[in-house]
Amino acid sequence: MSVPDVGAPRGPTRPRVATLAALALQRGAAGLMLVLALLAALVFCRESFAAEPGDVTSGALMMRAHDAKKGGGDQVIQAVRLGTDIDMTVSGLTVRTRVTQAFRNTTNHWVEAVYVYPLPDDGGVDTLKMVVGNKVIVGEIKKKAEAQAIYDAAKAQGKKASLVEQNRPNMFTNAVANVGPGETVLVQIEYQAPVAVSTGEYSLRVPLVVAPRYSPAGQAPTPEANAPLVDPRVHAAVNPVTITVHLRAGFPLAGVTSATHAVDVRGERGGKVVTLALGKTPADRDFVLTWRPMPLKAPSVGLFHEKVAGGDYVLAQVTPPISTRPGPPTPRDIVFVIDNSGSMGGESMRQAKASLAYGLAHLKAGDRFNVVRFDDTLTVLFPDTVEADAAHVAKAQKFVAGLDASGGTEMIPAMTAALKDARAADAGRVRQVVFLTDGAIGNEQGLFDAISAGRGRSRVFMVGIGSAPNTFLMSRAAELGRGTFTHIGSTDGVEDAMRRLFDKLESPVATNLVASFEGTTSDLAPAVLPDLYRGEPVTVAARLGAMKGVLKISGMIDGKPWETRVSLKDAEPGKGISKLWARRKITDAEVARSLVQISEEEADARVLALGLDHQLVTSQTSLVAVDKTPSRPVDEPLVRADLPLNLPAGWDFDLLFGGARHGADKVDAEAGQQVAELDLPQTATNAPLMIVLGLSLMGLGLGLGAGGWFLAGRRKAA
Repeated sequence: MSVPDVGAPRGPTRPRVATLAALALQRGAAGLMLVLALLAALVFCRESFAAEPGDVTSGALMMRAHDAKKGGGDQVIQAVRLGTDIDMTVSGLTVRTRVTQAFRNTTNHWVEAVYVYPLPDDGGVDTLKMVVGNKVIVGEIKKKAEAQAIYDAAKAQGKKASLVEQNRPNMFTNAVANVGPGETVLVQIEYQAPVAVSTGEYSLRVPLVVAPRYSPAGQAPTPEANAPLVDPRVHAAVNPVTITVHLRAGFPLAGVTSATHAVDVRGERGGKVVTLALGKTPADRDFVLTWRPMPLKAPSVGLFHEKVAGGDYVLAQVTPPISTRPGPPTPRDIVFVIDNSGSMGGESMRQAKASLAYGLAHLKAGDRFNVVRFDDTLTVLFPDTVEADAAHVAKAQKFVAGLDASGGTEMIPAMTAALKDARAADAGRVRQVVFLTDGAIGNEQGLFDAISAGRGRSRVFMVGIGSAPNTFLMSRAAELGRGTFTHIGSTDGVEDAMRRLFDKLESPVATNLVASFEGTTSDLAPAVLPDLYRGEPVTVAARLGAMKGVLKISGMIDGKPWETRVSLKDAEPGKGISKLWARRKITDAEVARSLVQISEEEADARVLALGLDHQLVTSQTSLVAVDKTPSRPVDEPLVRADLPLNLPAGWDFDLLFGGARHGADKVDAEAGQQVAELDLPQTATNAPLMIVLGLSLMGLGLGLGAGGWFLAGRRKAA
C-alpha cells in the first residue's frame, strides 16, 4: 500500500508532472555538469600551462603605457602579463628550441604588447606562429621595412598581428597588436643553435633577461631602454619561465648539471629529460646546462649531413690531439682589465675581483703584467707592463681589493688602453688581454671597431661576469681578438673557470688551421678558422656541390704539421644544419664589415640574401604574422604597453639608478596596489573561476541528489 507524500497534491496528474520535472532536472543537471566539467578541465589546462603569466606574485603591477589617441601621452595601467615556456631538443651537436610566449591583457584597454627579450647570438630564428582562439597564424619572413609596413597596416585595421625583429644578434623585440581586454594571445617562435663544446664538456645557454645597457652621451638609446624596469625593492620578479630540455647527446653520459638553476634529470627514451626543479623561475638570469660524456666515450670526430631544397649541408666537429709533451713556458705580457661600473655592483663586483685576484696570484716567473680599471673614468696601474714579482703583484692585489662599483661603462677607452703595445717588436713574448665585464653597453660596434683597429699582436680573452652577461659582445670581441670567451656566473665558480682560462692562456693547441673538401665544391663557414686552445674542437659548416669526397683539416700542433681526413660517407643524418650554416655566414659578413674587408652595403646585401633564402630573422629581415579578421572595433583606441623587464639577479638597483632610471620610466608599483594580506591572488589567475565552478558543481550535485531521492521515493510509492 502506497503512502502519499505529506502535503502532496491529490489527483493523477500532479505526481506525473513532478516525476517528469525531477527527471528533467536530473538529466539537465547532468548535462550542465558535463559542460562545467569540460570548462573546469579547460581552466585546469590553462592553469597547468607551464608559464601562465601573472601567477608569480600577488598585487597588481602597474606600468606606463603610450596612448596615441591621447596626444601621444603616457598613462598608468595595469601591466600586460607574460609567461614563457621553453622546450629544447638536443640532437648531437645541434639544439632546436621552441619558445612560447603567453601575452595576457589584464587591462580594460585594447593593447599593443611590446616585449624585448634575449636569444642566443648564434641561434637562427626561423619560425613564428600566433595562436588566436582556435586559429594558428603562421608568420612569414619579409624584408624588415616590408614586415613593419604589413604589421602597421594590420594594427591600424584592428587585426591581430605579431612582429619579431632582431635589434642585435642576441636581442629581439616581439610586438603583438590588438590584444583585447582580458584576452590571451600565444606567440611561438623557434630557433636552431649549435651546442657549445669546451674542455670535454658540452653545454647550452638560454639567455632569459636583457640587462639595462649603458649608452654614451649622444648615442641613441638601445631598445630595452624603452621597457619599464621592475624595481625589486617594491615588487617581486615578473615574466615566469619554465624550461624543458630533451637531451639526446649521442653518447653515454657521465653527468648532467646546471650551475645556474636547480634541475631535475630523469631518463626518457633515447636520452634524458631535464626540467626546472621549482617548475618555473623568474626571467632574471641565464639558464646554463652542461653534460659530460663517460670517460673515453666522447667522440673525437662528429660529422652530420642534411639535404634541404636540393642542397647538401654538413656540420663537422674535430678535436685535435692534445700534446702531452710539456714545453718551456712562453713568456707573456698580460693586461688585466676590470669593469667597476655601476652595473657591476653587488655579486658581479665580488666575482670580478675574485677572478682578477686569482689571475694575479697565478702569474709565472718571466711574465709581465698590468691592470686597467674603468667605469666612466680610467686608471692604468703601471705606465707599462711590469715584471710579475712579489712587490708588483702585491701592489696590484691591494689596488683591486679597494675597487668599488659606480659610474658609467665607457668600455672603448679601456680596450684601447689595454691594446696599446709599447713593445710591439718583441716577438719573443705572447701578448694577452684578459677583459672582465658584464658587457652592459649599447655601443658594441664601437668596441668591435676598436679591437679590429688596435689588436696588433694581442689576443683578447673576454671573461663574462654576472647572471646575464652580454654574450654577443663577449663572443664577437673574443673572435675579433683571436681569443676565447669564459663565463663566470657565481663566486663559487671563479676558481674553476679561471683555472680553465689560464690553461688556455698557456698557448694555443692548434694554429694556422685550414679546412677544405676534396672531390666536391664547397662554401665553408666560418671563412677563417680560429686558433684552438686546450679542450676546444674545430667546428665547420659547409654547403656542398655534392655529398661525396673527403673533408680535410690541417694546421700546426707543437710547431709540427698536423692533418686529419674524414670521409663524407661517414656522415650521420642531422637537422637544422642549413640554418646553422646560414647563421654563421651572416656572422662572417658582420665580422668582415668590422674588419673593413667589405663595405656596410655589401654586408647588408649578404645578410639580406641569406635571411630570405634560409628564412631567418636578421638585421635585414623580420617575421610577421597577421590574422585576416579584424578584432578591435575601429572606434576603440589602441594603447602601446612595453612589458616590464627584471633586473638581472645580483644587480644593485640603488647603485645603478639611484632610485630613478634615466632614459626610461621604472615600473610604478603604487603602495595601494601592494596586497600584503590576501585570500585569492589579485593577479589575473583562474582561482576565482575555479571556486565558482566548484560551488556550481556542488550545487548541481545537491540538485542531482535531491532529484534522485525524489524519483526513488516515487518508485517506492509506485
